[in-house]
Amino acid sequence: MVSVTSWASSEGSRRSMQSNRRRDTQPEVRVRRLLHAAGLRYRVDFAPLGGRRRADIVFTRRQIAVFIDGCYWHGCPEHATLPKRNADYWLPKLKRNIERDRETDASLRAAGWQVLRFWEHEDPDAVSSSIIDSIRNQ
Repeated sequence: MVSVTSWASSEGSRRSMQSNRRRDTQPEVRVRRLLHAAGLRYRVDFAPLGGRRRADIVFTRRQIAVFIDGCYWHGCPEHATLPKRNADYWLPKLKRNIERDRETDASLRAAGWQVLRFWEHEDPDAVSSSIIDSIRNQ
């Protein structure tokens, strides 16, 4: 067996972190299904301004970027939890995620984009309705 040096505090933590998905999470897929059923077409996991910052759902012609943020990774005020292990590593990382979200929002808005952010725990029907309303009211 090859030993791999890792930032993870345990093998279980490492496996858990590797299983986290960047795209196609259940909350995203549920919302996308509803939007597609409503006849809307969009880009998935797309960088509206180029570069590395990607939105979960993007309506390029309408310039609407939708983010469905994970409660842990993006600091949900209702459900975020603090890391139990390796907090010196994780707390600054999680804080930087939130800062990056605000920077991304500001960059997109400055470029004329509408930014819609939702939490993973929000009802997919309500999220998709809000997105559809934003598109119709544009």
